[in-house]
Amino acid sequence: MAPSQVIVLLALVATFHFLDTARAQTPPPPPSLEASGRTLNLEDCIAIALEGQPRIQATLADYAAARYRVNQALAPLLPQLSGSVTATRSQNISITTNSAGASISTVQNRQMGDTLLAQVLLSQVLFDFGKTLAATEAARKLAEVAVEDVELQRQLISLTVKEAYTNTLFSQRLIRVQEQAQERAELNLRSAKGFFEVGTRPKSDVARAEVDVANAKLDLIRAKNALRTAIVALNIAMAINVDTPTQIVDNLVYQPITLDRQALRSDSLRQRPEYRQAKLRAAAAEATERQTFRNFFPDVSGTGTYGGTQSQLNEAWTLGLSLNWSLFDGGGRIARYQEAKANLEGAKARVKSTELDIVQNVEQAEIAVEEAQERIQAAQTLVVSAQENFRLAQGRFDAGVGTILELTDAQLALTQAQNTESQALADYRIALARLDRAVGRR
Repeated sequence: MAPSQVIVLLALVATFHFLDTARAQTPPPPPSLEASGRTLNLEDCIAIALEGQPRIQATLADYAAARYRVNQALAPLLPQLSGSVTATRSQNISITTNSAGASISTVQNRQMGDTLLAQVLLSQVLFDFGKTLAATEAARKLAEVAVEDVELQRQLISLTVKEAYTNTLFSQRLIRVQEQAQERAELNLRSAKGFFEVGTRPKSDVARAEVDVANAKLDLIRAKNALRTAIVALNIAMAINVDTPTQIVDNLVYQPITLDRQALRSDSLRQRPEYRQAKLRAAAAEATERQTFRNFFPDVSGTGTYGGTQSQLNEAWTLGLSLNWSLFDGGGRIARYQEAKANLEGAKARVKSTELDIVQNVEQAEIAVEEAQERIQAAQTLVVSAQENFRLAQGRFDAGVGTILELTDAQLALTQAQNTESQALADYRIALARLDRAVGRR
């Protein structure tokens, strides 16, 4: 086998090996966590969501694409190797005139073996004033932006799971409150019927108690439907089957915390992926600006070919050095450079804007947490007062000195106070989850 044929064969083998290696770098899917058949805590739900959410998989694929774009940007600076094989077959008829004035026709046939050219072409950029390196740096920064986007999606999914988890617990708490309200209403109804049967209470007391029982049943139905909706939302957030009978641990309790505002602000600017993305985009814009400026300078490249000609593949080679410099392109390079400068200024401004947005988010989240803490304390005091008021109203009604209206009002006030407490607890947990998101925690 001729040397040129060996070189062409080796180039093809290297190309196929590179493609196989790129396919092998695709990571296998992670093992799935089992969501059904056990009681899940909040950490379990978040882990299941982070593993199975397709948004995570999509951002991981986007990061892989951005990482390969870095290789694409760097590729022009590396040796470029290609192979070519050409062959033509032709027939020409030429007419000549001899000394006697007669025309003579000559047929020229060239077979494919006579024109065969097989060669390997090698080119290398020797110096391009840093254009390729600047483009590679810009692509690398954008790949880092894609990494931050993966973390951003993880934080958003974690927040969604936390909110759905809390809403599920809140719905369960409302069911218990409505069940207690129904039990109290049924007890009042039995008391009213007993008093009516012995003639100490009018029929209207029984009718009013029956209305309260019916309202309690309707509220209980609504609470159960709300729980079904909340479980569906939680299952969707975890990316599991919506019909999964998810069971979760109740963490809807009040645990007071003290907020350090300065520390939270510092943590948010360090941990929020949006802020890191804004700074990375500014760095990428700066690298692009450098690249467009260096496009005003020439490229110096070296080229070489080696191969064989004709059917015997007789050895043939060339070496060359080229300098390419576009002196004027209608102002296109100047416009691209000015565009890159404007993009850089905009990216720098967006860094500051993102910083202000993050500080605002943290402040709003802190205010919401503090408000929820105050509401919980007020709601707990309200529940104690409403329980005492209901106890007194029920005692007065049983003693025959209180009215059914007073009793039902106390019953309604107690149910509303318990609902308010449950809502405050849920709002507190959601406020803490949003504070974690504002600070950049999962």
